[in-house]
Amino acid sequence: MQNKKIRLAAILGAACLAVAAWAGPAAADPTGTWITQNGDAHVRVTRCGSSLCGTVVWLREPNDPVTGKPVTDQNNADPRKRSRPVLGLRIAIGMRPGATPNKWNGQFYNADDGKSYDGSLMPIDAQHLKAEGCLLVMCSAETWTRLK
Repeated sequence: MQNKKIRLAAILGAACLAVAAWAGPAAADPTGTWITQNGDAHVRVTRCGSSLCGTVVWLREPNDPVTGKPVTDQNNADPRKRSRPVLGLRIAIGMRPGATPNKWNGQFYNADDGKSYDGSLMPIDAQHLKAEGCLLVMCSAETWTRLK
């Protein structure tokens, strides 16, 4: 009887290990500070209630080369917002879990053109995050790398 219990425990243990190996690694955490693909900005992704948001926390060129003043959101459609600095600007907004596992859907604000786009954040692994923005059916994606 004791041998049967040991054998059963061994079989159950092996089955649990097989299921864990089949399921793959746990989903990577999208929160943290990421450097954009071209290295011109760092974006901190944090939890904002039940969603995720991303804020610009570093710019390679934080000052306008012509004026020497901080780069502003000069292309914003709202004239009242054109003087706000890009450093500290929330660019990933309302990212919520989507139908695809480990994919967060929401909006991206693009200070380069002053427009918002449907977008998503999806961890590729613990060190890489796919950031994708779409306008209708045209999408553009880049891979961000986690800062250590």
